[in-house]
This record gives sequence, C-alpha cells and structure tokens, in this order.
Amino acid sequence: MCAFVPIASEPGSVQMLDDLHDFGARVLLPVVIGRGALEWGWYAGKDSLVPGPYGLREPNGELLGVTALRIADMVLVPALAVDRNGIRLGRGAGHYDQSLPLASNGTELVAVVRDQEIFEALPSEPHDVRMSAVLTPNRGLLRFV
Repeated sequence: MCAFVPIASEPGSVQMLDDLHDFGARVLLPVVIGRGALEWGWYAGKDSLVPGPYGLREPNGELLGVTALRIADMVLVPALAVDRNGIRLGRGAGHYDQSLPLASNGTELVAVVRDQEIFEALPSEPHDVRMSAVLTPNRGLLRFV
C-alpha cells in the first residue's frame, strides 16, 4: 500500500505506519523530487524517515521511481477536503494530481481527512482523479458509489 507521513493537522500517525508494517503490509511512502510526480520508497520504521520539502518526512532508502505505486492495492492520499463524488482538494502543489493517474486500474484511492472535511460538492478540474473512498478518524472507511 501507499501511505504518507502526516504533517500539521493531517489525520494519521507514524504509529499507524508501524502497525501496518508490523501487520505485514509493505508500505510505500512518497518522496518529493522537483515539481513532478512523486517518487516512492519503502517505509522501514520511524528511524528511516528524514526531513523533506514542505515539512514532510520521507523514507531515506532506495527510490523506486514514479511508477512504483502501480504495485499498490490501496493508496492513502492526504487531503484538505473531499466531496461525496470523490473529488479531492489537496494542498495545491500538484504532486498527487500527477501521480495518481499512474496507479493501476482498480487500485483503491482513499482520501484521508477529518470527519468535518467531507462535503456535498467541491469544484473540480479536468485533471482531478476521483477517490474511490474516504477514511476518517471516527467514521472509518466510506466507499463512494
């Protein structure tokens, strides 16, 4: 699965990544290189994280390339908001907009937000990739129809 290390008020935690790792899931984390699509690297525990751009923490191991997310069955995507049609509002740098189209068909794309960050409708643009589900701390996983 692809996940992320939360920053600021984003839901999630490094503990969640450790739990997934301990459960036997192979976890890929994003690495920001320039302005393009995200690179990916394996999560190998909290000691493997180093500071990255935008206040991110990234894996310090081998970079696997921008197409590495194709092996994931699920991609957890940070979001500021998501609507009931799967439209996701990100932070505006465009890294996920360029990366998500590279996922394999059928890959579950899950926006991770707080409960109050789900809206009826958000504006969308042609490049937006729709999420198949949303994950919140209190509601859990909600799939879009």
